[in-house]
Amino acid sequence: MNRTLLLAGAAIAFPAFAKEAPPLPAELSAYVLDPAPEPAGLLLKKGDRVAICGDSITEQRRYSVIMESYLTTCLPELEITCRQYGWSGEQARGFLGRLESDVLRFKPTFATSCYGMNDFRYVPYDEAIAAEYRKNETAMVQAFKKAGARVLLGSSGIIDTVPHWVKSAKGSKEDLNLALSKFRNIGIQIAAAENVAFADVYRPMLLADNHAEKLHGPEFMVAGKDGVHPGWAGQVVMAYAFLKGMGIDGDLGTITLGRSGKATATEGHKIVSDDGGKITIKSTKLPFSPGPGDVKNDDSIRAGLALVPFDDELNRFILKIDFPSATNYDVTWGETTKTYTADHLKQGVNLAKDFENHPLLPAFKKVWDAVAAKQDYETRQIKSLVHGPEGAADLDATFALTEKVRTKLAKAVADAKQPAEHVITVTAK
Repeated sequence: MNRTLLLAGAAIAFPAFAKEAPPLPAELSAYVLDPAPEPAGLLLKKGDRVAICGDSITEQRRYSVIMESYLTTCLPELEITCRQYGWSGEQARGFLGRLESDVLRFKPTFATSCYGMNDFRYVPYDEAIAAEYRKNETAMVQAFKKAGARVLLGSSGIIDTVPHWVKSAKGSKEDLNLALSKFRNIGIQIAAAENVAFADVYRPMLLADNHAEKLHGPEFMVAGKDGVHPGWAGQVVMAYAFLKGMGIDGDLGTITLGRSGKATATEGHKIVSDDGGKITIKSTKLPFSPGPGDVKNDDSIRAGLALVPFDDELNRFILKIDFPSATNYDVTWGETTKTYTADHLKQGVNLAKDFENHPLLPAFKKVWDAVAAKQDYETRQIKSLVHGPEGAADLDATFALTEKVRTKLAKAVADAKQPAEHVITVTAK
């Protein structure tokens, strides 16, 4: 069997391998986290219709917007479309009750889920509650599989404080996070038993929260100021976990200056002109580009990017010089100039990581804004209209009418995905 067929089979069967992660810091020694499976290659396929499912953390439309914007701009060749199905207060059991009507009617080919936060009921670990969670999560996975959808089963994240607004909450912050860690381990067991992929949201959030407290103090809360609903920083960590769970390698392209001084580009980028180190490029693959932000603010995307290796592992747009003749070079991209050593450029520098402001940012923002508008309507479509008086009166008619609105918003996302021309200038010092 040739290698192409082997890889195709791998993408369908979700083969995964579990490797021992580095040990947790000593202060987190109470947490016993089973090794999480990792995908053996990209799990997405061209034309996938992705359903992003979860509770109020998903309904915040933050990690889901990051994911859809990333898939649209960074992997445009896959032509992936997404729908967001977050519902506040929901448990896996509640989602099962609306899965067929709200989700499966649109025939998703790939589904992500993020349940567990409400399912554990904000109490120390309870075997009976855990058994209910295992049963409902398994039934959800099986329902998706029966409908022909591949599944990326996500764990919940962590809490930062015992939520005061949950009147039945019991125990300490550590008691509750230990319970959530055990629910995470149950998720790994379900994924293995059902042969589906797993997104480990819990471990990177636990580590990011621990690291952020050391850097910024206890007021920086990865899981959010109310203890449960993350700001942008925590949502970046969640999106990172799901995108990694999809097996995305993060190679968004490389621009290389060769021995002759001429530039070449990998797939997704075309050299329009090359004049004495001034390289004009037309890019169809855009890096994830949130713009500037405060790395000390837990409601900042930049703060989240500083806590996980998102740029290094998922967002690499590289500039290289194969045979540098000078000791140092100035690299100008847009209105920003940075200086690099020859050795650094020979290894390759990640422009997406180093330049917060750059000329591809406006093109990315058009997609981001269109995705945010579409996902905002998707919440209204399902929660307010389909499950409101309109849907109660005539469910099929409500879906038909609301789909007309959503179709226009989905087209706006597709239309926003356009190639962008930009210039990189490399000058020897």
